[in-house]
Amino acid sequence: MPISESQARNIVGVLTEALPYIQKFHGTTLVIKYGGNAMVDDVLKQTFAQNIVLLKLVGLNPIIVHGGGPQIGEMLERLNIPTRFVHGMRVTDAETMDVVEMVLGGLVNQDIVSVINNNGGRAVGITGKDGNLIRARKLTLSQAAPELDVPEIIDIGHVGDVTEVNVDVLNVLVKEDFIPVIAPIGVGENGESYNINADLVAGRVAETIGAEKLILLTNTPGILDAEGVTIASLTSDEVRALVKAGTIRDGMLPKTNCALSALNNGVASAQIIDGTVPHALLLELFTDAGVGTKITNG
Repeated sequence: MPISESQARNIVGVLTEALPYIQKFHGTTLVIKYGGNAMVDDVLKQTFAQNIVLLKLVGLNPIIVHGGGPQIGEMLERLNIPTRFVHGMRVTDAETMDVVEMVLGGLVNQDIVSVINNNGGRAVGITGKDGNLIRARKLTLSQAAPELDVPEIIDIGHVGDVTEVNVDVLNVLVKEDFIPVIAPIGVGENGESYNINADLVAGRVAETIGAEKLILLTNTPGILDAEGVTIASLTSDEVRALVKAGTIRDGMLPKTNCALSALNNGVASAQIIDGTVPHALLLELFTDAGVGTKITNG
C-alpha cells in the first residue's frame, strides 16, 4: 500500500532535518554512557541498539560505557551478600568485587553486545582490564571528624579512580569498524580489580580519545531549572552557577562534574539526555529540538 502524501512529507522532513547533523558528525567519535531504565526496559534496549547501529552506518564512531548498579544489587541480594553505601558509593570488599566483575564484565556487558549485534551491529565487549584499557587506583573518602585534628579516611574497598586510559585498544577496534562496549572495571598496579563509576569512566575515555561528544543517558529529561523545566542548552559557566545556587544537586552533580571535566579537556560538547525516550540518541543528535541538555564551554 503506497504511503500518503502527508506521510511522505513527514518522512522527507525528518530526513532533511537530519542531513546537516549527519554531515557535521560524520567521522567523529561519540562516547555514550549507557545506564538507567534504558538498560532494563526491553523496548528501550532494542531502540538503543538500533540507534547505535544506525550511528555507525552513517559514519559516526560510538563507544559505549555501561553501568549496572541495579543488576549488581540484585545479584548480591540473591547471593545473600550484604550491601552498604557510603556517600552514595557501594562499599566493595573482595567478595562483592567478584560479583561486580561477574555481573558487569559478564552478564550485563554481553547482553548489550548481543542486542547490538542482533540488530546488525559489530559490537565487542571489553572491561577496563582488557589490554590495560583503564588503569586505576584505590579511591578513598574522607569526612570531618570533630574528635580528630585531621579528616577521617573511609576505606570503601575495591572502588577506584581512573589514572590512565589506554586508547590504543579502542583505536584498533574503531579502525576495524567495531563498536566497543566497555564495562567500568579498572586494573591497579598489581593487577587488582576496581569498581569505577561509569560516568567517570565515560568522561575520561572521551577526554583521552578526543571525542566530539560525551553523551550521558539518564532517567530524567536533562538538567532542570528551579521550576522543573528542562534546560535545552547551557554553558559550563551557567552550569557552575546552577550548582552554586543548589539547582543542580544530588544525583545530577556527578554527571555535571563529569561533563565539565570533559569540556575542560578537549571534548567539544557534553549532553545529558533522557534515556527513557525511545530513540533518544537519534532525536538528540539529528533533530533541532533534541531530548536533553547540551553543555558547551563558556
